[in-house]
Amino acid sequence: MELRNLFPRVVLAGLALVVLTNSAFAQTRPQVTAPGGDVNEVSCSPDDLALVATTPVAETKPAWEAKPKPTIDLAPSIGSSSSGFIKFEPLLMAAIDERLGSRYRWGATGPTRFDCSGFVWSIFQATGINFERASARNLFIRFQPAPAEEQFKFGTLVFFSGLTHVGVVADEHGFYHASRRQGVIYSEFNEYWLKRIDGFRRVPLPMQITD
Repeated sequence: MELRNLFPRVVLAGLALVVLTNSAFAQTRPQVTAPGGDVNEVSCSPDDLALVATTPVAETKPAWEAKPKPTIDLAPSIGSSSSGFIKFEPLLMAAIDERLGSRYRWGATGPTRFDCSGFVWSIFQATGINFERASARNLFIRFQPAPAEEQFKFGTLVFFSGLTHVGVVADEHGFYHASRRQGVIYSEFNEYWLKRIDGFRRVPLPMQITD
């Protein structure tokens, strides 16, 4: 008789111990974060910058370094009379150099973080070429197509992936851009990028702009 009365008490005590153990484990177990990129990562070319909402990010040093950049011949071509263009190329290269290694942030135009179109806008602003900040798609629409002989010329804009990404051509071997995962870097025109090219555009220089 005493054993029958004792059995329910033992069962209840065991259940209570299980509940308390699970509760303690839930409070102390570590939070698991999915490997890979930022879950808040979005397109590098926002169509409406007024809707950009920036979430503060902890400042940590990047674990990567910008890839080596190619040597670009900035010497004026023989017989060239476009003195304004001769001055433009070194200025653009200097602006790119200053930004290499900068981190990516959607909608940012600097001075230390950029998205892809913000990087393009920033380097041209630094050379005195002024145009409205816009998404990659709108820049593609705004500027004239680059002639075939200028598509892989330094300073030409190159567009990728359904006009969602834009960079600046270094030469026929590579280009500069703000990568979502690596920041402002130089990338080679490898198979990955070549098959994603949508087209090329040239930003008009001041001497080319007419009233």
